[in-house]
Amino acid sequence: MIDQLWLVILGFAAGVLGSMIGLGGGIIIVPILTFLGFPPTAAASNSLFGALSNAIASTISYSKQKRIVYSLGLKLGLLSVPGTIMGAFLSTDVTPDIFKILFGFVLIASAVYIFVRKKIDSAEKTFSTQMMIFAVGASFFAGLISAFFGIGGGIVFVPLMVVGMGMGMKKAAPTSQLILLFSSLSGVITHSLLGHPDFMQAGLLAIGSFIGGLIGARLSLDVKERYLQIIVSVVILIAAGKLFVDSLTGNLNLFGF
Repeated sequence: MIDQLWLVILGFAAGVLGSMIGLGGGIIIVPILTFLGFPPTAAASNSLFGALSNAIASTISYSKQKRIVYSLGLKLGLLSVPGTIMGAFLSTDVTPDIFKILFGFVLIASAVYIFVRKKIDSAEKTFSTQMMIFAVGASFFAGLISAFFGIGGGIVFVPLMVVGMGMGMKKAAPTSQLILLFSSLSGVITHSLLGHPDFMQAGLLAIGSFIGGLIGARLSLDVKERYLQIIVSVVILIAAGKLFVDSLTGNLNLFGF
């Protein structure tokens, strides 16, 4: 166990950053585990324990600040559950190279989201029956990527609530954390039933992510968001680039180049 305590530190760092930028710590944890040679299912399922722990810590903090819209959060959270179950099953057969390519695109999308979140908050807001129908599909998709990649669905839920439903960013991000409680919990249960996670490693990540989530919520009040955006986005894009290179190298080696 002692030689795995670094996972607590990783979970803590990911929890702090994930809480501050509102995307969860999976975008930090999964690339690092992948670079260290963890199989896709192990990286995703272990990371999801950290995502659940981080969502719990963030929800506790935001609940005290009374910034969560519970009625909407509960509905979207329940709608995401079928997607998380499917995502966990789909992750069983994915090859490492395909996982790296797909996750690289998710990281790029996350970096874009970090930079445009302020513009999203000021975008034109519409609300209609069609939007509610779209919300059902979006919730399913967010749940799927949450369990498949071991990350939160914040890059789907936050724009959906802000642009589509007219909710301000100050309530959308906290409400997203409540939704992630459902998606990450159902994903954790499904992955566990399929035998994907290493519970010792997942538990250490969860401990670090919980503490990091509490601290990150407090630090977000004092840190200049622009600087944080630049740092995190650069790290994410570098990680995405390495995933693409590793995948390409693996395919070239497969063909004997």
